[in-house]
Amino acid sequence: MTVQYFTATSLDGFLADANHSLEWLLQFGSEDPSYPEFIREVGAIAMGSSTYEWLWRHHLAPDAPHPMAWPYAQPAWVFSSRTLPVIEGADVHFVRGDVRPVFEAMQATLRERQAAGHAAPNIWIVGGGDLAGQFHDAGLLDEMIVTITSVTLGQGAPLFPRRIATPSLSLKAVRQVGPEFVQLTYTVPKG
Repeated sequence: MTVQYFTATSLDGFLADANHSLEWLLQFGSEDPSYPEFIREVGAIAMGSSTYEWLWRHHLAPDAPHPMAWPYAQPAWVFSSRTLPVIEGADVHFVRGDVRPVFEAMQATLRERQAAGHAAPNIWIVGGGDLAGQFHDAGLLDEMIVTITSVTLGQGAPLFPRRIATPSLSLKAVRQVGPEFVQLTYTVPKG
């Protein structure tokens, strides 16, 4: 099992612009070409409330401008300190507090799913950067897979609001994804 922070960022390191918008990213199309390969190995999802609320406003709410169904077949744990709208039929668990006990619950669910024939072993930290940072702080984050886009935003939600300097991340892979993206995969140091 690998805990992975898979995300896209602007060249200057922002996940969303100053207005918490992803429109800058959506100009490139709705799906990263490497996403289908990645999601096949995901068995559980952790998501922050801002990411969930963005999905709700733009895609899931009854009056959403770009309606679609809940996009994940995997169970998801949404971290929030407030009450959020529920999506009928989605396997979503609303949680709060320390990531460690939630991680243990995610592992238990993964073991149950694997015993039932669902082989995908990994946990995806969808976002945002602060939630990925909390997993890192708890020693639970294994990889960062960052797709860097060919735009700059100047300000916004940071990719990863943590300092990792010594030991540094270890570059595992680099690949070009179309004419606008480069994807970097890093192993996150432990301890």
